[in-house]
Amino acid sequence: MNPVMQLLRSHRSIRKFTDQPVADELINDIVRCGQAAATSSNLQATTVIRVRNPDTRCAIAQLAGDQEYVGTAGAFLVFCADLSRSRQACEMQGGDFVPGMTEHFIIATVDVALFAQNCAIAAESAGLGICYIGGIRNDPAGVTALLDLPDQVYPVFGFCLGYPAQDPEVKPRLPLSVVLKEEQYQAAADPDGIQRYDDQLRQYYRTRTGGTKDSNWTLEMRDLVGKESRPHMRGFLKTRGFTMR
Repeated sequence: MNPVMQLLRSHRSIRKFTDQPVADELINDIVRCGQAAATSSNLQATTVIRVRNPDTRCAIAQLAGDQEYVGTAGAFLVFCADLSRSRQACEMQGGDFVPGMTEHFIIATVDVALFAQNCAIAAESAGLGICYIGGIRNDPAGVTALLDLPDQVYPVFGFCLGYPAQDPEVKPRLPLSVVLKEEQYQAAADPDGIQRYDDQLRQYYRTRTGGTKDSNWTLEMRDLVGKESRPHMRGFLKTRGFTMR
């Protein structure tokens, strides 16, 4: 396994950071690495907002579910899916922007994820730790107001990064046999692999928490997909011009 593969497989979410600041030029280099990611049809639909203001970061931390490390990380970024810029480009050439296309929404959102993951790997290669903050979608309208986002732009997730003040274990993932299929989607053997993973993840949680957390993957999935999840997002996206047609 080469060093890049080792880096990719050693990812952990970091939620405790030292006071060491992250240099502006390093942030710039990390974002440039994000720009190098694949982008569908050269859409380049990602806008990154670095939030420095402590009051704004505190407000976002609260909106995201009181995730205090939003305020304590060396740097905090918000990754946005942005069709406003492509609308401007279209109009610069005399075209008429067609809003609300589901395909455009999908490729913009995928662009953001690819861009951000490049940033994550670049940051970790420089000795930083990172943590994605999907919790900003708890109140996307509040985040939108704080960041003054225009129409056709929505905040996809936040991104803490800084120098780690903790060294957590790598969380186990599903067995490769459950994820990698040959030729067709064949799931007959998946329950056995998932059960083995449940046992492995339960032991991981017990070790990490000193026995205070007793859970596994299927329990987590029951709690995640067995109920509504942020049902406000559809209405919010409609207000931003993403009407999905």
